[in-house]
Amino acid sequence: MSERYVRDLGDVDGADVALVGGKGAQLGALARIDGVRVPGGFCVTTDAFRRVVAGVPAVGERLDALARIGPDDRDGIEAIRTLSAEIRRIVEGAAVPDDLAAEITDAVGRLGEEAAWAVRSSATAEDLPTASFAGQQDSYLNVVGPAAVLAHVRRCWASLFTERAVVYRRRQGIDDRTVRMAVVVQRMVRPDASGVLFTADPVTGHRRTATVDAGLGLGEALVSGLVTPDVFTVRDGEVVTRSIAVKRRAVRALPGGGTEDVAVDARRQEQAALTDAQVVRLVGLGRRIEAHFGRPQDIEWCLAGDTFEIVQSRPITTLFPVPEAADRENRVYVSVGHQQMMTDAMKPLGLSVWQLTAMAPMRTAGGRLFVDVTRRLGPPSGRAALLDLMGRGDPLVRDALETVLGRGDFVPSLPDPAPAGPPAGAASAPGEPDPALVPELVRRAEASLAALERDIRTRTGPALFDFLLEAFQEHKRLLGDPLNLTAIMAGMEATWWLNDRLWEWLGEKNAADTLTLSAPGNITSEMGLALLDVADVIRPLPDVLAFLRDAGHVGDDVFLDELAKRAGGIEAREAVEAYLDRYGMRCVGEIDLTRPRWRERPTTLVPLLLDNVRNFGPGAAGRRFEEGRRKALEKERDVLSRLRALPDGDRKAEEAKRMIDRVRTFIGYREYPKYGIVSRYFVYKRALMAEAERLVRAGVLAEKEDVFFLTFEELHDVVRTDRVDDGLVRERKDAFRSYESLIPPRVLTSDGEALTGAYRRDDVPDGALAGLAVSAGTVEGRARVVLDLAEADLEAGDILVTTFTDPSWSPLFVGIAGLVTEVGGLMTHGAVIAREYGLPAVVGVDRVTRLIRDGQRIRVHGTDGYVELLS
Repeated sequence: MSERYVRDLGDVDGADVALVGGKGAQLGALARIDGVRVPGGFCVTTDAFRRVVAGVPAVGERLDALARIGPDDRDGIEAIRTLSAEIRRIVEGAAVPDDLAAEITDAVGRLGEEAAWAVRSSATAEDLPTASFAGQQDSYLNVVGPAAVLAHVRRCWASLFTERAVVYRRRQGIDDRTVRMAVVVQRMVRPDASGVLFTADPVTGHRRTATVDAGLGLGEALVSGLVTPDVFTVRDGEVVTRSIAVKRRAVRALPGGGTEDVAVDARRQEQAALTDAQVVRLVGLGRRIEAHFGRPQDIEWCLAGDTFEIVQSRPITTLFPVPEAADRENRVYVSVGHQQMMTDAMKPLGLSVWQLTAMAPMRTAGGRLFVDVTRRLGPPSGRAALLDLMGRGDPLVRDALETVLGRGDFVPSLPDPAPAGPPAGAASAPGEPDPALVPELVRRAEASLAALERDIRTRTGPALFDFLLEAFQEHKRLLGDPLNLTAIMAGMEATWWLNDRLWEWLGEKNAADTLTLSAPGNITSEMGLALLDVADVIRPLPDVLAFLRDAGHVGDDVFLDELAKRAGGIEAREAVEAYLDRYGMRCVGEIDLTRPRWRERPTTLVPLLLDNVRNFGPGAAGRRFEEGRRKALEKERDVLSRLRALPDGDRKAEEAKRMIDRVRTFIGYREYPKYGIVSRYFVYKRALMAEAERLVRAGVLAEKEDVFFLTFEELHDVVRTDRVDDGLVRERKDAFRSYESLIPPRVLTSDGEALTGAYRRDDVPDGALAGLAVSAGTVEGRARVVLDLAEADLEAGDILVTTFTDPSWSPLFVGIAGLVTEVGGLMTHGAVIAREYGLPAVVGVDRVTRLIRDGQRIRVHGTDGYVELLS
């Protein structure tokens, strides 16, 4: 069949993206929706683009050169600018074959040679569910005559290679050589008014709230910023807010082609561009379009007379997705990632394994996990308990929940359940927790892990998945053991008690921070100190140090073997191996089973080791621990002495001493359950990756990491059937790439409203950044904004500023002077380790990695919970 270079807009639909691009396919689909008017026209297909570009070899050469520019190439932007400009010049000047030109001009003639046209770019990577590419390519309005249409088609082809489009594609992971350009040629609408409709609030994400921006004349006046639009907000079929702008200018179409900026008649300037009735009717059309495409839409519209015409509709890709639910009841979800210090998107296998091993049911959305707390917010007692618990950990979550509760009846009030009496024969409430509980719980966890490692060795194929499902139940049994919860809560509640009482009795904020310094048994803080001991081994070995400084060129699979070949390398390798045996299951984002572990990628530790060699002397680990213990003991003596001097001081001192002993006994265990989880995860992962490697050898999978984009249940089916849906894997990869750019909210509603919460405080100085005080003290220094652990380059006295810190970041803590994070709470891992090491820390500072510049001097007020930006 011969190639077709022109297709009527009415003959294409959403399945024709490869032929007519995203915009063309979307317009074709729009034209098929009952009651939706789309200006008629045709598409110049991607086959036409491909044919013209194939006839110019210079384009392919420059596209190959673009592909060779690495993402970290410092000269990359300038090279992209130069190459993209060259490609545009070549394409715009390329000869169009006679038969192709004739097909385009014939299409114009059939629809009316003297008509005016809108000529619009339509790339194959455009208006997609995961990437809108809004504004990346060019459109031309009021083009008159076949010759002008043909010239503007070439301009649209060339616009595929604007600098902004090339850069955007690189950020989305799309190869320029795989993208094709179609061109949409539509009858020109000369509107009385035009604008944009969002079928969901683009700021809050609220799905039942639509917003309409409207102006007079062509929409280019709004897009260019020439005028301020009227803005209408519509909810449940009613205009709830409106802001009417003064309209002094408008853009109109000229009779002979092109557009001009004209003055608006004085009598029209203060009138609304649309009536309320028209706004509601437009939103109704938008809802019909949204229902057809199955997701909120960003819609461009024109009003000619009293008829709305839709000239574009694309998905709103910046909205955070809403968890799926079986009904349409109102729901409130709390982010799991903000509690677990992992707000990055997770891959499907990681999500599903966490769901299968978690103690509470969880929903997924946008590659993140959420817990539905709606039922707990209904009864007054449950609501108060949840808000108190959330508020102690992260005040921003509490504030976000209170904001939702303030929305009237979104969460229906329920009566408190009748109090249940104690079961027959129940024992009385336990007294002081037994200090022997901690070593016993550790012993049980280690025994269970050893049994898992032993028994999993003989399981393969479908039998492995049956075994893992049983292992997941043991995993949950360990986490849910009442004694485990007793030990965790003993340390946390003692911390809260000390902070509350010592503030009440002595006027001292966050006194427990010093009292918990160098508390014994904290597996995460021990991990940071242990890397200092490894640094002690390699410090006197010059050949080893030289090798490590150049380790970026060494693959992880041969790193340890190559290390052993250097003078002193065997000793160095043994030290690193011993560290990996104890901590090699850890990594950044470790709750996602798919993340590469230190054992799999040992070079991740190299920058941290070199920092330790540079910033510390021999024996630093022991000295730091002893110094912390000494400060804690001094603080204990000081606090007890001051309490005894108060009225009823002996009783207060006795109670405080009991709580100090309790917190030092149990607070370190707070970190152990996570260590146990991650240790088991690495065992699960190694077994699953062995199956993935078998699938690759059998030709079922292209690469073993493809299993990361399947859920546990789906992978089980693949192993059982030796068949995989390659399209599903590709779809999941695209979705994950889009999720990576989303910022998850702390609280999300079933209406799609994303809430981050706010601090309601009046004790923060002007210009300072408010956060949560989690580790006392004040420190001033250079801020180092670090978004990737592997790229950390810290010196003694630096203050680490980052998005979040999970346990894998703790080796960095030994060399810094303070900590500031966007995410965190009082008892999250970063806060606990900051207190262990005596680092002033403020967490939960919204957008801090964008508000503080790398290298800027700051002052961290860890006692009062704010950060000052210094000149």
